[in-house]
Amino acid sequence: MKPLYSLNEIIAATGGVAQNIEAINIEAINISSISIDSREIEKKALYVAIKGDVFDGHDFVKSAIENGAIAALVSREKAASLNGLPLIIVPDALEGLINIARYARSRSNAKIIAVTGSAGKTSTKEVLKEVLQNFGKTHASIKSFNNHWGVPLMLARMAQEIEFGIFEIGMNHAGEIAPLSKLVEPDIAIITNVAPAHLEQLDSLENIAKAKAEIFDGLKKSGIAVINMDHEQSDILLNSAKKAGIKKIITYGFADEAGVKIINSKANAKGMSALVCWPNMKLNLEISNSGRHRLANASVALIVVGELGLDFKKSLKTLKNISDPQGRGQVIKLGDAENPLTIIDESFNANPLSMSLTLEVFKEMSALNGKKILVLGDMLELGEKSEILHKQLKNDVRAVGADKVFFIGRFMSSLSDEFEGFGVSAKADNLKDIQKTIINSLDFGDVIMVKGSKGTGLAGLVKEISQKFTVKTSPR
Repeated sequence: MKPLYSLNEIIAATGGVAQNIEAINIEAINISSISIDSREIEKKALYVAIKGDVFDGHDFVKSAIENGAIAALVSREKAASLNGLPLIIVPDALEGLINIARYARSRSNAKIIAVTGSAGKTSTKEVLKEVLQNFGKTHASIKSFNNHWGVPLMLARMAQEIEFGIFEIGMNHAGEIAPLSKLVEPDIAIITNVAPAHLEQLDSLENIAKAKAEIFDGLKKSGIAVINMDHEQSDILLNSAKKAGIKKIITYGFADEAGVKIINSKANAKGMSALVCWPNMKLNLEISNSGRHRLANASVALIVVGELGLDFKKSLKTLKNISDPQGRGQVIKLGDAENPLTIIDESFNANPLSMSLTLEVFKEMSALNGKKILVLGDMLELGEKSEILHKQLKNDVRAVGADKVFFIGRFMSSLSDEFEGFGVSAKADNLKDIQKTIINSLDFGDVIMVKGSKGTGLAGLVKEISQKFTVKTSPR
């Protein structure tokens, strides 16, 4: 495999100064990868010692070198304490990483796609990756590396020969997306939706929409804006794209005003189907999972395929067989295939929109040989509107028709007060206080959906259930 960079390229891109690296060997040294985690170092990697909220990467430089890193990119103020180790010294390590990312973008001829939104951006990114890798070398953000260090890291890891690059861009505050979008400089910018998320910092849906629209700041003037119309803030996004000088804007969704419209959506034994309609073309879309939002994610992929001039037939075949990633709707079968305990794992994230969409999916599911169980954790970062936004889920939760409902967290506990007479099984402010009760209530034949913000720790509950029962992952 071709090296990611030469050491000379890193020095040129960052303006760094090499220390304890033999000058005679610098031209011959190649970098295999870029990492910020000393525990996950590949041989011949460059370790970047960024300072986070909890840990300072400079404390792990020695460990990174011992684990195989060729050198560490470090901040000047920390260099003296790392004497004797192979270093590339820059004014600031994070800024050095950004400069490497900037260099990676400048040398690339890849078609770059950037995705943001209040919900569905990671799932959309994963769908795009699965589809585009059929047509060329594809690079995509891993996990949810979508913040001020995650985006530069993912861009810095993009090899020169990549043909398609897909980057997820997130935010907690206004002003965070614009610099990341300018760094990525996408050819196509996608906004999946706008919904109550990060209200604690942004106060209103209008402000959230404006913050998401910052993705257009980095979009190439010849680029394409792709906007979901199934929310009330779509006009803000459209106006923002126009103000940014974007000439081509494609809208999509179930809304009547969508340019690419999703119609005739139907659930079936294998998943869902729908017609995706352009003004001059219709495609029959089938997916192997449930939920209108997943049809929307797949439709975005078809829009991108069309704009890149790729094969629809091959893409439709891929979309038919894509499964959900861990923590984002993944279906896990535990035990015997004839009578499994089924977990729908939605433990990675939650906001009012994703919660409603997930509950809509669970409403259509049934436990053929057991109980239908719902576990709900708090939706975090909703600020002063947290309690009312949780209570607004009342009708959606009731409509699920669950035999047992468990509420976890301060705000979900307040929602439970709305369920007198509707079979609340238990509630607790913390998962640890209720975890055993939930697990002991389960049996083969049950179906359980687990949904909450990552900070509630529900991924741990899914793990504990999986350890107690025999694991057999669904082929969906």
